[in-house]
Amino acid sequence: MAALDDEISRLYDERGLPGVRPRFAMPLIRLARRGPMTIRQLADSFELTHSAMSQTVKAMHREGLVRAVAGEADGRTRVVELTERARAVVPFLEAEWRATEQAVIELEAEIPYPLSQVVRDLEAALARRSFHDRIIDQLGDAPDPAA
Repeated sequence: MAALDDEISRLYDERGLPGVRPRFAMPLIRLARRGPMTIRQLADSFELTHSAMSQTVKAMHREGLVRAVAGEADGRTRVVELTERARAVVPFLEAEWRATEQAVIELEAEIPYPLSQVVRDLEAALARRSFHDRIIDQLGDAPDPAA
């Protein structure tokens, strides 16, 4: 998946979108379609933690794609909204997202095991036993740096 993200990042760079990353695409599209949202609302809409979305919003802010403004109902609440740069980028991101979905379908047709099934199988296996626990088991008698 990291290799696929790297390829999408390369595409963004080739299209003159430095600083735009694949993890920004869906939050930017969501904000374009629904309008300003709090970080909590944005996180909930993707079933992510507030912390994870907060990190993404901070990264998008650094790239000039979003800004946080005081909420209308409660001035203490910060609402995330798109900048003009983001509004200009969103149509390409929507087209890229559709193209990516089609490319995945094409790729899955070439392999005996669909990528979407791999993801579901990995999620199920990790729900049974976490990656952390699997690493701990493999460490066995490795030296403990805290000892």
